[in-house]
Amino acid sequence: MAPTNICCIGAGYVGGPTCSVIALKGGDQVKVTVVDINQKRIAAWNSDELPIYEPGLDEVVQQCRGKNLFFSTDVAGAIKAADLIFVSVNTPTKLYGLGKGSAADVKYIESCARAIAEHSEGPKIVIEKSTVPARTAETLDRILRANCKPGITFEILSNPEFLAEGTAISDLMSPDRVLIGGSTTPEGQKAIQALSAVYEHWVPKDRIITTNTWSSELSKLAANAFLAQRISSINAMSAICEATEADVSEVARAIGKDSRLGAKFLQASVGFGGSCFQKDILNLVYLADSLNLHEVADYWRQVVILNDWQERRFSTRIIKALFNTVSSKKICILGFAFKKNTGDTRESAAIYVCQHLMDEGAQLAIYDPKVKAEQIDLDLKSVSQGQEDRVDRLVTVHSDPYEAMDGAHAVAVLTEWDEFKTYDFAKVYATMPKPAFLFDGRNILDHAALRQMGFEIEAIGKKIH
Repeated sequence: MAPTNICCIGAGYVGGPTCSVIALKGGDQVKVTVVDINQKRIAAWNSDELPIYEPGLDEVVQQCRGKNLFFSTDVAGAIKAADLIFVSVNTPTKLYGLGKGSAADVKYIESCARAIAEHSEGPKIVIEKSTVPARTAETLDRILRANCKPGITFEILSNPEFLAEGTAISDLMSPDRVLIGGSTTPEGQKAIQALSAVYEHWVPKDRIITTNTWSSELSKLAANAFLAQRISSINAMSAICEATEADVSEVARAIGKDSRLGAKFLQASVGFGGSCFQKDILNLVYLADSLNLHEVADYWRQVVILNDWQERRFSTRIIKALFNTVSSKKICILGFAFKKNTGDTRESAAIYVCQHLMDEGAQLAIYDPKVKAEQIDLDLKSVSQGQEDRVDRLVTVHSDPYEAMDGAHAVAVLTEWDEFKTYDFAKVYATMPKPAFLFDGRNILDHAALRQMGFEIEAIGKKIH
């Protein structure tokens, strides 16, 4: 039987959308409560302006909220009532101590385990939804068993998410696969069947894959590592294309026709970002090093190194094109989110490109249709290394793209928002000092038309004549 009372600890980019779709598809058969200690975030989930932007999410929440979907700060109450508990909290890369810079910080996972043990009054199925290091389920199990009340039992499952921000709702509605890992004991298999029954409200059984716990945990890291590897591979090719007469778009189209490769994740860009790719690869690097598989660690570390180089290469290209100096020059940054159709800026390439340009004294005018000014300010100050005041001096955030571009020495496209393709660049060109430069970090604009207007065009993986 499918569990009827579901709790999710963590109301972020994974927990909120996932549980909203579970509520929608489960209907009257389930009650879903998403809890978080962040009162501001929960208040936003209960308002008309949700704390995250994701196409289609508003409609799902509005259909279910107050009926079988609830957002609350009552963590203890939700734990007590739940049959099944998703743990969907942040697991950032450690910034201190052992494993600094590569290992995942699982302190929030541990806090959840202790809270579940404290407030549980009956048996629970506890599910890792966060991206976690391999063998985290074992850690959860030990903490729960060491702290639970007599007679209370727990089964630990791994159920990693495979969502792409910007398409998360469609990914949830029609997933390529749902992966569930658990113990091979009869109790573990029963727990797997219970979670599977939740998804079977709308996911075909043949798309629900079951494995042991460790395979499930590692599969999530492997999937993100392979995807990021493809991006770094095509970005490496883009550098060769720029130095020759090749066009990276044509190269990507040619190799993408190979059925062994496919066309996805072959779009060259200024670099990948987001909450998962870099974090998960570094986690994999740490795991390999800890297992004395140093050659494996070096292989995956190179994917991140190439991505960092691509970001620096793009900002260096801007500086060189503008006669080796951007000091006091206005540069418009179009797009700050790490990809279109999301307001998420975590590890966005724009952060680091802006950091490099601020190091050179550039005046940055930033526009993004979904990222708020306070988030941009926070992100840029976080990488300013004791020079936070320079953000106030060098950066302005605009709500009007034409205002941001007005009089700029250069415009740099760093996020592939569709609206950027529709702008009146002839109008923009008229306001800019000449030569007027446009740097397309996503290869989304009509370069021939812009060149005809008079723009000096620089694009990823293309030698523009």
